[in-house]
Amino acid sequence: DRQGSQMVAIIDENLARQYWPGEDPIGKRMNLDEKQPWCEIVGVVGHIRHSDLGVDMAKGTYYFPMYQQPIPMNNIVLKTQGAPAALTGAIRQAVIAVDPSQPVHHIQTMEEWVNSSLAPRRFVLRLLAFFAVVALLLASLGLYGVISYSVTQRTREIGLRMALGAQSSSVLSLVVGQGLRLVGVGVVLGLGGSIGAFLVLRSVLYQAGSFDVLTFGLMAVVLVAAACLASYIPARRAMRVEPTEALRYE
Repeated sequence: DRQGSQMVAIIDENLARQYWPGEDPIGKRMNLDEKQPWCEIVGVVGHIRHSDLGVDMAKGTYYFPMYQQPIPMNNIVLKTQGAPAALTGAIRQAVIAVDPSQPVHHIQTMEEWVNSSLAPRRFVLRLLAFFAVVALLLASLGLYGVISYSVTQRTREIGLRMALGAQSSSVLSLVVGQGLRLVGVGVVLGLGGSIGAFLVLRSVLYQAGSFDVLTFGLMAVVLVAAACLASYIPARRAMRVEPTEALRYE
């Protein structure tokens, strides 16, 4: 595969399925345009993501030998057993020994390459996660405030129940149960709306992930916990009020 020999190329599986579906592409010929010579396909390799691990447009890829179609810059990948950073000097010396005029730059580990490729998306995801946590916190505070206020308004009722001989446990379970029923209806409606929105987004977005049960479950648990605290704390406070004071409570 050198200059003066038959031009050859290697294609990936996506390109083979696109132009030769159900056929063996080995031995077929291809070219990029009319000015380029025809190349014989001599191999098929797996599809990879060249520049971005977060996005894959599933386009086919072809490869030409460097000696037949040289390019001004190349990337060389080395697999090491030790620390990759310790081999930077040896890599430069190896290239200089072959051709002192060739510059060597941008030496990074594979982990650094992956992180730089995903950095923009990770930033967006962290930002979205931050706003999601803030939204959940605000929802929990709002829910706590509303239910706590409604229970506080029932201080007179709770005092009357206690004065008439109601057990503390029964009053507490009554108040907390009513709060949980209220938030339970909201959680069910919210989860239903979230699932519907997820299904709509998955139908229009490329490679959308599966439904995250853990995330939605934790969200529901946080809201239910806020409702329990909002019902329990004011109810316990109201049960400590003397019946005579509860009758005068406004």
